[in-house]
Amino acid sequence: MSDDLSPELSRLIAGYHRFRQIGWTPHRDRWKTLREGQQPEVMIIACSDSRVDPAQIFDVAPGEVFILRNVAALVPPFETTPGHHGVSAALEFAVQVLKVKEILVMGHGMCGGCKAALTQELHGTQPGEGGFIADWIGLLDEVRGPIASEKGTEGREAERAMEQAAVRVSLQNLRTFPCIRRNEREGLIQLRGAFFAISDGVLHVLDEPSGVFLPMVQEQ
Repeated sequence: MSDDLSPELSRLIAGYHRFRQIGWTPHRDRWKTLREGQQPEVMIIACSDSRVDPAQIFDVAPGEVFILRNVAALVPPFETTPGHHGVSAALEFAVQVLKVKEILVMGHGMCGGCKAALTQELHGTQPGEGGFIADWIGLLDEVRGPIASEKGTEGREAERAMEQAAVRVSLQNLRTFPCIRRNEREGLIQLRGAFFAISDGVLHVLDEPSGVFLPMVQEQ
């Protein structure tokens, strides 16, 4: 069968073999407990971008965090219209079933979704040709205007402003969910924003009162 594998799948299988040696076999006891269920206390909402894997960035073990990834790490507002609400379903499961204590929204640098929201390069495209993405990142239309007016639609300064604004939009939309709003009010859950800069590997955490993303760097 190995002769039938593509180079891409062969690399994945090789990685799986390393995982069996390093990640699974030495930690069989932990994996055994995970068969009984999961009890993560943190939910992370991150981008689908292949460069920003939350499990790698935060160096967490299996079962520690419940992760949802999508284009630009966006959360839509609470709505009950017919449709397939994947993000809402994941939030509902994390909050109502798993009882997570914290939801972290993590944006990142060089985000293609945020860049497209800023430039509107996919505006007017058909579903399957970019239209699905355009509709999704339309969640950022309201914050795009002020950023484009002040900083333009090109360059890293404008892009970073959009990337960090997207985190704030998702936090705002999280608070439109009744169960999240109630749990936050009762002190049962905390909402936080973060930003990972691919260029230097520095994680920034949002201080909501000031609106500033503060770098989490260790003292040398």
